[in-house]
Amino acid sequence: MPRPSRQSWIVPVERGLRLAVRLQPGAAKTALGGLVTGADGREMLAARVTAPPEGGRANAALIAALAKTWRLPKGAFEIVSGRAERNKTLLVAGDPAALQAQLGAWMRDRGAAGRRGPER
Repeated sequence: MPRPSRQSWIVPVERGLRLAVRLQPGAAKTALGGLVTGADGREMLAARVTAPPEGGRANAALIAALAKTWRLPKGAFEIVSGRAERNKTLLVAGDPAALQAQLGAWMRDRGAAGRRGPER
């Protein structure tokens, strides 16, 4: 079976980008990091939030962290699967090519593409 590409966590779709995220709620600090590989072999963006996984608070904190880091409105993000799980799929609404370039540049600038897990 071919190994997924490093960018497989970002998939262009008609309405924007679909992102694969691995969320750790209840962390010591909120951070977005590098890529982690799930049990299914899919690469995901690692994220930690301080909010607990109760009442959607961790999901809201994830969206707030992504929006702040990538300078996008919170309303551009939608969790399309995995609301009650650590592995999530999000939709980021917007121009797919522009968003993919922006997120790719963010990963390169942070040096996160070569790291595993959230940065400390």
